Amino acid sequence: MTTRSPGTAPATVVSDPPLAMPPSVATPPYINPEEPYFSAEEYARRVAVVREEMGRRGMAALLLVSPENIYYLTGLNHQGYFAFTMLVLPLDGRPLLVARAMEGTTITAQVPQCTHVAFADDEDPAGPSAVAIRSVAPNGATVGVEQSSMCFPLTVWESLRGRLGGLLLSDGSGIVETVRQVKSPAEIVHVRRAAVASSRAIEAGLGTVATGVSEREVAAAVYREMMLAGSEYPGFAPLIRSRDILLHEHATWRARTIGPDDAVFMELSASVAHYHAPLTRMAYLGEAPWGTERAAEIAAEGLEAVRQALRPGVLNGDVYAAWQAVVDRGLGHSDYRRHHCGYAVGIGFPPSWVGGAGVAGLRRGGTTRIRAGMVFHVLSWILGQEPADYVISDTVLVTPEGGEILTSTRRDPIVVPVQPSPDEENTHD
Repeated sequence: MTTRSPGTAPATVVSDPPLAMPPSVATPPYINPEEPYFSAEEYARRVAVVREEMGRRGMAALLLVSPENIYYLTGLNHQGYFAFTMLVLPLDGRPLLVARAMEGTTITAQVPQCTHVAFADDEDPAGPSAVAIRSVAPNGATVGVEQSSMCFPLTVWESLRGRLGGLLLSDGSGIVETVRQVKSPAEIVHVRRAAVASSRAIEAGLGTVATGVSEREVAAAVYREMMLAGSEYPGFAPLIRSRDILLHEHATWRARTIGPDDAVFMELSASVAHYHAPLTRMAYLGEAPWGTERAAEIAAEGLEAVRQALRPGVLNGDVYAAWQAVVDRGLGHSDYRRHHCGYAVGIGFPPSWVGGAGVAGLRRGGTTRIRAGMVFHVLSWILGQEPADYVISDTVLVTPEGGEILTSTRRDPIVVPVQPSPDEENTHD
């Protein structure tokens, strides 16, 4: 049994023999459940910034349906977003929240600044939605619509659009997302807490990897430590898979048992106040393949190049170019390309931690200006290349001085010793 000194974080290593991991990065980031995540002044500031952009576009109202945007502007924190929910944000006055009638108690308690426009489960939500919109937007007014969201069912949209004759409907996608890109000091506090919980969770998973252990057991260890470290349910399930399906993007754990010459990939993020801080690591059973040390050096150098390049005023395309230059030099050729070397993260509700349907990536040729307060999941992955595959990723905060890596788990090759079988031990007697 593992013992610990008073005041230290609980051990998370459960493999036999245990995998030597560094001490946990910090004590669990517990949050006082009696305190709100953000102040009323913080929400008012966010709404004011969005309304400024609405005014510039001549919008009388903005219709928002993605959980991340509604949560960002109001604080509505529940799992009821699976049903149609729409925030009607007028240019002036009290916001209206269209949602199921049964959510009334939650809405009243959590977002008293909004008027709940309720609909019954057997009712077309387009009817109450149209009434709410027309109450703040007279005929001839321009109404912005979040058209890019996955959360606007076509049946509701078609029915609603037919009830809004006389209004000019304009695409309002991206207005709130643009504001959300730069995190306030209060938001950064939660991102830092998520980074601590993410690091502790992946260390628990790495410490569980062993011959004869199933991928499912690794996932269980990850979830247990993640929750104990202060996380809520994440926007995306941890991605845990063995080497045989390493290239199966977004596939996760099975009942499969880990073998003596295996490798286990893990990409995950905790969620604190619905803010995420992902990271990726891989553990090798027995020994790492030939060339892994060199591949790890290239990947680490690429991550460092991105960290240094993430400075206010730099274009996202130039950040990608800094990563690509390191990889080209390390591999000795310029044939290896990826769709990005990272992407923006923050608020996330299932099924994603990227905060909506789009991915704001660090891409080749990108023209988005980097600003202090942005947060990126930076991926330095080398796959299908000589000398070997290697993956690392971390969450990086853009500060006025440059990038700050928030997740902290070791980045060198992690090798799990393989315990000899009883038959092998007997041969040495």
